[in-house]
Amino acid sequence: MRKGIAQKADITLDLAQSVLEAGLRHARDSDLLMNIAVVDAGSNLTTFARMDGAWLGSIDIAITKARTARYFDMETAQLSPMAQPGAPLYHIEFSNDGLITFPGGIPLQLEDGAVVGAIGVSGGSVEQDQAVAEAGAQAFRTATAS
Repeated sequence: MRKGIAQKADITLDLAQSVLEAGLRHARDSDLLMNIAVVDAGSNLTTFARMDGAWLGSIDIAITKARTARYFDMETAQLSPMAQPGAPLYHIEFSNDGLITFPGGIPLQLEDGAVVGAIGVSGGSVEQDQAVAEAGAQAFRTATAS
């Protein structure tokens, strides 16, 4: 690295698509209709799928869960308790042009700790969204394991 120039790791399109495919497989195996988004290190949408019949309203939610997980480099499920009334991050969901602080968003982190993207899922219960996101995140961990 040259002095004064930062270099960052980022998810590739191929890897993002494999994360998406793992989420889609889990959703199909669980008979769920989901919207699944994968964003890169800069929180830009890299790949997205809306399963036939998945809720239109969940498109934005999936993308926003992925962005939220990347913005804070933590699962949206971890943000949820901190965003409740009386908690230290109450109303955080109104920042950054809108955030989602309930389960279904997971950062995609390399073994060295670098976060290179995130997955966001919406279309089922929060437990179902989280399970599909976890399937995608597990595919990422498997693909990037040394």
